[in-house]
Amino acid sequence: MSTRLSLTIFTLTGSLLMMTVPVQAEQNTVLHIAANSELENTERNVRDKSNTTLTPEDQKETKKDIKITAKIRQAVVRDKSLSVDAQNAKIITRNGVVTLRGPVANEAESIKLQKIAKKIRGVVQVNNQLENKAP
Repeated sequence: MSTRLSLTIFTLTGSLLMMTVPVQAEQNTVLHIAANSELENTERNVRDKSNTTLTPEDQKETKKDIKITAKIRQAVVRDKSLSVDAQNAKIITRNGVVTLRGPVANEAESIKLQKIAKKIRGVVQVNNQLENKAP
């Protein structure tokens, strides 16, 4: 009986070791990728926490501002010439002032988004804070 128990404990211990080694390797890989990735956006996140930069949470809850933001978003999504980044740009409206934020492929997309926003009825001003990935 003790041999059987020892064998069972040995098998379970070996199985646990085999299961934890890949998890540790995967965690190390994920950390390495995150540290060396273009997706690393710590600086941007710190900037956005400073309360000096508008984020979507700063969107006004007035019907007029919500309607402006929705119309801009619809126009942007309909434009299939825009990159996925441009179609996902942040649109923040406060008292008719629209702020555009986020990455876009290039200067042309930045200008195009700004023009789309300016065409929407009720927009007083457009603050273009889009970041161009390419010159």
